[in-house]
Amino acid sequence: MTDNKHSFAGGRNIALKLPPHEFDDAVHFYREVLGLTQTKNYLPSIVFEYGASLLWLDRVETITQAALWLELRTPDTAAAAKHLDRHGVTRCDAVETLPDGFDGYWISGPGNIIHLVHGKKEDV
Repeated sequence: MTDNKHSFAGGRNIALKLPPHEFDDAVHFYREVLGLTQTKNYLPSIVFEYGASLLWLDRVETITQAALWLELRTPDTAAAAKHLDRHGVTRCDAVETLPDGFDGYWISGPGNIIHLVHGKKEDV
């Protein structure tokens, strides 16, 4: 039986975490080859419009291979945390520090795909 008391929706942000040796090639690919519009530049991240989403290319000095991270939104992060815990979902808050007061946390989904779960209403 599925517990449908908690709602989740895909967020607008997709993060492609890249090691330094792949970052410039990725930026070139999305900017020059595909011609996506660059919307923001938060070094060490560069952000492109990706349909209705934003694709964040994040340069991460401490990794050796690329990783895809996704965003989930929920109206009640505390209730969602309890729901996820009941379903055996692993919290992994140590993967990246979130700003003080940020209403969210990190989880690991199947295939070790990292998800940011948060209740922030406006787009980032």
